[in-house]
Amino acid sequence: MHRYLEAVGSGSAADVAACYSEDATVEDPFGSPPHAGRAAIEKFYGALDSAHMRTELLDLRIAGGAAAFRFRVVTETGSRTTTIEPIDVMTFDEDARITGMRAFWSPEDVRVD
Repeated sequence: MHRYLEAVGSGSAADVAACYSEDATVEDPFGSPPHAGRAAIEKFYGALDSAHMRTELLDLRIAGGAAAFRFRVVTETGSRTTTIEPIDVMTFDEDARITGMRAFWSPEDVRVD
């Protein structure tokens, strides 16, 4: 989970995808069609490769092989700054790779300055 936040904040789509198991799923936002498999997940995170982002962990709960956490993502594009604080729920395998991720947020949670 910490490796994931670092990759989202300063890595590439490939770095983020490497945090996932080969057959992982991503549902971002929750209720949307899931992205299944590492290749689809890397494609989903493709926008990271051209964005300047930073992340900050705000709250974390761990139970067994799962974690729920709230974090802040700040994306700077030119003169515009976009901030969102999603709550992600992740499950992990025995190698600490993410097997499933569900992101809880809605358009009302996005702030643009």
